[in-house]
Amino acid sequence: MLTQNQRRQLQAQTAAILTRAGISLTTQEQANIEIADFGLDEVERTGLELVVYINTDRYCAKELVLFPRQTCPEHRHPSIDEQPGKMETFRCRAGKVWLYVEGKQSREIHAHVPLGSEPYYTVFHEIELQPGEQYTIPPDTLHWFQAAEEGAVVSEFSSTSRDKFDIFSDPRIKRIPEFRAS
Repeated sequence: MLTQNQRRQLQAQTAAILTRAGISLTTQEQANIEIADFGLDEVERTGLELVVYINTDRYCAKELVLFPRQTCPEHRHPSIDEQPGKMETFRCRAGKVWLYVEGKQSREIHAHVPLGSEPYYTVFHEIELQPGEQYTIPPDTLHWFQAAEEGAVVSEFSSTSRDKFDIFSDPRIKRIPEFRAS
């Protein structure tokens, strides 16, 4: 579990990465940068930094920041109350990201599955995204992603995001962040 001080430091680091990528944030957006450590206490290895611009009952827009070789763990967005799961389009803005989805396993895998978490990564059809490239993930599709050595910034455009309902392959994952006092 991260401390509030660690959270603030990671928010500042994330804001600096977005600025270098040419993405400006308001003061309020900077203060609201979400640091997802997934409850594993290894945010630099397994984690994700997010800026949510809008999330309504119809659509969602976010920036996703990944530190060098940082991994967002395998998960899917299931149907909820007869509503289809989230459909999302990832558009790489800076760096390089490897996205893994269901399908035929790629011959060569560029990402490094986090040590100790190997049983929880099961899909290995690799999509490499460089700046300007995008890929759309259908609802309820297992996927995970990792930045290359320079990190990455990815814009996400999707249907409504209901993060608390995401289903992770790793039962240790806690999607909603918790923080200790500084």
